[in-house]
Amino acid sequence: MNSGSAKLQRTVFIASFIVPTLLFFSVFTIYPTIKALYFSFFDWSGMSQTKDFIGFDNYIEMFKDPIIWRAIGNDYFLVLGKIIGIMALATFFAVALTRFNFKLAGFFRSIFFIPNVISVVVIGVLWNFIYNPQIGFLNSFLSLFTKDQVTITWLGFADHTIWMLLPPAIWAGIGFYMLLLIAAIQNIPESYYEAASLEGSGQWRQFWTITLPLIWEQMKVSILNIMMTTLNGSFVIVWIMTEGGPDNSTQVMGTYLYQMAFRQYHFGFASAIGVLILVLSLLTTVVLQRLMRQETVELG
Repeated sequence: MNSGSAKLQRTVFIASFIVPTLLFFSVFTIYPTIKALYFSFFDWSGMSQTKDFIGFDNYIEMFKDPIIWRAIGNDYFLVLGKIIGIMALATFFAVALTRFNFKLAGFFRSIFFIPNVISVVVIGVLWNFIYNPQIGFLNSFLSLFTKDQVTITWLGFADHTIWMLLPPAIWAGIGFYMLLLIAAIQNIPESYYEAASLEGSGQWRQFWTITLPLIWEQMKVSILNIMMTTLNGSFVIVWIMTEGGPDNSTQVMGTYLYQMAFRQYHFGFASAIGVLILVLSLLTTVVLQRLMRQETVELG
């Protein structure tokens, strides 16, 4: 086989993997993004065949809308809360299940991962029952410590309901990131910990000087993934639990987009919100990467 034929076969082999993926990405990501950008310049209900070109009016209207600013604030509140909550708990459990000799470590890994195999819709419905003011588990538990039956409407306070969305969001994400960090910790040679122990370092110091630096790359990937999935995927759990209420207090950009497109039939405006979500996701990714930029520690 001559070199030209071998090079052609290699090119065809590589193309057989790249082309289908590129086509899939183009059809389901690039094309919808371009169409959303196109529709954002029109006044269109999403149903009629006619569209009126209005330029940047949808964007001007969007930035004058106080609800969109609340939605952006809620999105970043959930991003920050989930990053802190998920990473703190996932790291704690990952270290506990790898650095301490638990006989039931495999069992606990499975238990923590269960929320990740449950539909987000199911999680939203489940936590709606937990928060239910009449038959919910939370009020029933609190009633054990009071004389009267507790009937707090946990999802009914405009100023505090957004906080109630954090526990289910954090609970649903711990298991996946815990497994990522467990895999990273298990790749650290045991000799590093043995040497640290001989030098008198306790578990806490070993975590800060050995574990954390060597799993930092996995933690960065986890943080970026939490950010992107929150900005782009908070819609389901928010819509199932509160539909953006009460009084738009839990609106996120995804729920407001859905409301404007499929309930108020303001499709051009909704497309502008979609473009905003894309831009904010990209900008936030760049900012986080710069903030978390640190020299990678490699295993020797």
